[in-house]
Amino acid sequence: MPLQMNAEELMAYLEEVFPQVRSDFAVDRLAEMEVDLRLKVADRHLRPGGTVSGPSMFSLADCAVYAITLAMVGRRALAVTTNATIDFMRKPAAGADLIAQCRLLKLGRVLAVGDVLIFSEGEAAPVARASLTYSLPPGGG
Repeated sequence: MPLQMNAEELMAYLEEVFPQVRSDFAVDRLAEMEVDLRLKVADRHLRPGGTVSGPSMFSLADCAVYAITLAMVGRRALAVTTNATIDFMRKPAAGADLIAQCRLLKLGRVLAVGDVLIFSEGEAAPVARASLTYSLPPGGG
């Protein structure tokens, strides 16, 4: 299945349906079944000690799977997370943006299953790994 939206269209759609998170993220790369989504790290994403918080990393993983799902199926804002697991493996680099490398493992009529590796920008080892499943609304809604 080809992409239904390019990166610019995807970000514009996120601005429309999910404006509260739009300014936090940027699409670095978009391809069939894959997206690299950047968390533009700001003070609000940090926990005591100056590292990116777990909830911020989870948000990045969740938004990455949402973004690639929408890019593949089109304007279906009501797609929702039905399952999520995340492993925090190491402390993110201080002050660095985080990059989620996300790929869909399955895209069916009802479910989308995605795998995400999260990296501190410029670092080779991932800081977290997540697996998420999205439920797609019936009839394209």
